Amino acid sequence: MENKVMIHDYAKMIIISAILVLIGQWVGQGVNPIEALPGMIIVSIVVVLGLVLKHFIPFNFPAFAWVTLLGLIFSLPSTPGSDIFMAYTNKVGFLATTTPILAFAGVSVGNKIDLLKKLSWKLVIIAMVVFTSTFFGSAIVSQLVLSIQGKI
Repeated sequence: MENKVMIHDYAKMIIISAILVLIGQWVGQGVNPIEALPGMIIVSIVVVLGLVLKHFIPFNFPAFAWVTLLGLIFSLPSTPGSDIFMAYTNKVGFLATTTPILAFAGVSVGNKIDLLKKLSWKLVIIAMVVFTSTFFGSAIVSQLVLSIQGKI
């Protein structure tokens, strides 16, 4: 019974995420949801395959890593059908996929608020270091790339 509930929860999350991605692309980038739907279905199938691998392969490898690995394999030029895979999935923008991912991450963190309270001030310091490092790391990479391209 527990596996049936888990599968049902995963299916709901995948469907909701797919709808949010399609709407996000439509609003943010003007991509027709009907045009991007086949690519979103393919992406959703890859997600399901990653979850299945996570469940059935005995060593500890996160589902996200399985999904990423499968996406990489399916997109390799040497993989049969990769041209079709790429033609459809290229219509699904990466930025649109981050919205539901971050929303689910926020809900996940919100469910662990008691654990966060125990970390108290330490969490604030870690967050400031991470945010600052990310900002300066991005700025350095941007500066380097733009300098190499001769844009600045």
